[in-house]
Amino acid sequence: MKWQGRRQSDNVEDRRSISGGKVAVGGGIIGIIILLLNVFGGETGQQIAPILEQMQGGQTQTEAAAPLSKEDEEMGQFVKVVLADNEDIWGKIFAEHGMTYKNPKLVLFRGSVQTSCGGASSASGPFYCPADQKVYMDLGFFEELKTKFGAKGGDFAIAYVIAHEIGHHVQTLLGTSAKMHRDQQGKSQAAANKLSVALELQADFYAGVWAHYNEKNLDEGDIEEALSAANAVGDDAIQSKMQGQIVPDSFTHGTSEQRMYWFKKGFKTGDIKQGTTFEEI
Repeated sequence: MKWQGRRQSDNVEDRRSISGGKVAVGGGIIGIIILLLNVFGGETGQQIAPILEQMQGGQTQTEAAAPLSKEDEEMGQFVKVVLADNEDIWGKIFAEHGMTYKNPKLVLFRGSVQTSCGGASSASGPFYCPADQKVYMDLGFFEELKTKFGAKGGDFAIAYVIAHEIGHHVQTLLGTSAKMHRDQQGKSQAAANKLSVALELQADFYAGVWAHYNEKNLDEGDIEEALSAANAVGDDAIQSKMQGQIVPDSFTHGTSEQRMYWFKKGFKTGDIKQGTTFEEI
């Protein structure tokens, strides 16, 4: 992605040099499983925190954060450019539809973080907290995505994840998230999960819309990087790796095929109206 020398957002809170504080997840394989099952947390960020807190048993741990390297500093600048692109594009789209876009914050952290949705650790994966309208990311997640899940990596994999989480912010502003939660009330777990899948796939669609309007800044291979990441974090791919079996009724984020399909549809059309209904799910 072409990003050097371009506008950087002022809405990034870089907490990577702050000590860890409360750790909200157990280590070892349990932590990895939670990372996998909750990757791209989005609206599920609120659900992750209580589980992680319970596993930790109320214990706390303080750790000194390492100073930022030159590579860390550069990655922070890249994130700021990606967020700025999202601000510009969604601000324009909202204005075209007679609405006002409210910029979210993006928090970079290491190890663990406290949010208005509760405490979380790196194992939660990147997530959006609607209570404070902030996206939370530990960039170390992307090395896991590449080494453990076989994603291609690259800077646009990170850009895709940011755009996906911003998609959840768009859903919050439009009232889509609140409607989904209301619709889940009284439903069976399988039916409620299907609504959650729809919300997540719409966020993938919105990420594709962002990429559509940002195409002039993309390098060759960027879309392939995004699709590789989407493929790696499909519920079926994760369950197959971690459980050895696939349980469709337990899906909360969509299959690899669905995630890639909706991102590609957003990228191809650039039309947010085409991602408002999900009869195809």
